[in-house]
Amino acid sequence: MTTLDDRRTAPSPAEAETATRLRVVLLLDVLDGKQQQFLQAYEQIRHQVAAVPGHISDQLCQSLGNSSQWLITSEWQSSEPFLEWVESAAHRKMVEPLHGCVRDTTSLRFVIERETPDPALGEPRKTGRPAAAPAAARPAAGVDPLPAPPLCTGGVVRHAITFTVTPGSEEKVARLLADYESPQARVDDTTRLLRTSLYMHGNRVVRAVEVTGDLGNALRHVAQQPEVRAVEEAINPYLEEDRDLTDATSARTFFARAALPAVEHATADPQPGDVSRVAYLHPIDPAQGPAEARRLAGLDAADCTDPGHVLAAATVFQRGDVLVRVLDVRGSAQAGDPYGLARGGQRMDLVTDRTSHDA
Repeated sequence: MTTLDDRRTAPSPAEAETATRLRVVLLLDVLDGKQQQFLQAYEQIRHQVAAVPGHISDQLCQSLGNSSQWLITSEWQSSEPFLEWVESAAHRKMVEPLHGCVRDTTSLRFVIERETPDPALGEPRKTGRPAAAPAAARPAAGVDPLPAPPLCTGGVVRHAITFTVTPGSEEKVARLLADYESPQARVDDTTRLLRTSLYMHGNRVVRAVEVTGDLGNALRHVAQQPEVRAVEEAINPYLEEDRDLTDATSARTFFARAALPAVEHATADPQPGDVSRVAYLHPIDPAQGPAEARRLAGLDAADCTDPGHVLAAATVFQRGDVLVRVLDVRGSAQAGDPYGLARGGQRMDLVTDRTSHDA
């Protein structure tokens, strides 16, 4: 299953004479709420593709930086059987189940020029499970800042990080975090920073970010900005847990420990009018965290579907004993919470809410 809408280019005699194995790469953007339908369609199609003459193997991969982005790679004995199959009526019928769950696709084809190990030199391919690495060579557990693809809805990736500062330093840290120039919005051709919202409650800091494209690329881009690096270095002395952002392992360990993934997002139909942002911190039992996140997300989603309600959007972030809800409210988010938005949570103080700017 290699493309949804490809057109055949017949190989020249010279190409046919030197035909070798072909690698096909298909990039897909899966529609919101259609992931399970997409996986079911792929599961059905992959068995059919395996029976196509010339097909060797394929892999399905999900982006670590954006849960809506998927990659399918397939290997073929040569370009000829692939091109013959991709133009066939059987191919068009085979991929029909994907049409209703995929927003966009990009298909790329590459002739395999070299590989490691090299079969031409008699080097066998590795088979079975790889041997366990020596303990000293293994990466430390939990140091990947994005252990799973982050939540993506409406083309926007949402993620947060949280950490604590030493008691008594809260006001100084808040001033440091509020006083810096926003980084440029454009990260690369496909990734863009949209918004950063930063809150504090007591000595806990929560920074929620929104991006389009790949979250990992966006986080690396932000970390490299001089103005951001200066602020991060300035707050280091006040952190309850030490970190060294100049050391790659220390930085990865910190951001992995600080990760606060978005687990649910709900939004209402767009309506005119001003919208303000507010956040609530919910102390929870870690064992009940996922269930409580689902419960609160369900209540928020119900309010978002009520056209008369003030709640315009809600994102629930949860990991361990930390659960945070970031809400967009029509009109002013009044301090007294007359609409009952808190749901037992403690309102966090807004430090800064920034929309990123282009260069």
